[in-house]
Amino acid sequence: MKPASTNFARHEEATASIPATPERLFTHLDDQTRLGAHMSRPSLMMGGGEMRYVLDETRGQAVGSHIRMNGKAFGVKLSLDEVVQERVPPRRKVWRTVGEPKLIVIGSYEMGFELTPTNGGARLVVWIDYDLPRKGLGRIFPALAVFYARWCVRRMVRDAVDGAAAQ
Repeated sequence: MKPASTNFARHEEATASIPATPERLFTHLDDQTRLGAHMSRPSLMMGGGEMRYVLDETRGQAVGSHIRMNGKAFGVKLSLDEVVQERVPPRRKVWRTVGEPKLIVIGSYEMGFELTPTNGGARLVVWIDYDLPRKGLGRIFPALAVFYARWCVRRMVRDAVDGAAAQ
């Protein structure tokens, strides 16, 4: 379990044991479009909207790489810029928002995943440390931020489990 960052007020995480090697899982999760696929499709959590990725030349697979997203949720325009902070194949990757993200229920955040080898494959932990937005719905109703952050990390873990099963 990753301890909450001292830079952010809130923490959520999800964990699973997956019957795949850390190397195979890292390769799968290192593709940001795959890891965040739940944001790229219309869903109830996205208010029927979706986000699009704009990746730099390293595609989010190097320290310092920028991962930009823009789109809509509930009819509201959203955008953010993330920068990869750590990338230690096949064990860990961390990325963080830079600037002020334009989101509805959460503000700035740091996310990441960690892989630990097990006898039957790997233990995956996906986490997010975040703040509430400075204004808007998430500031007024902080429970929405908790609900969304939990959904996000659980969805990433479920997608990793499904992706490992499909390979």
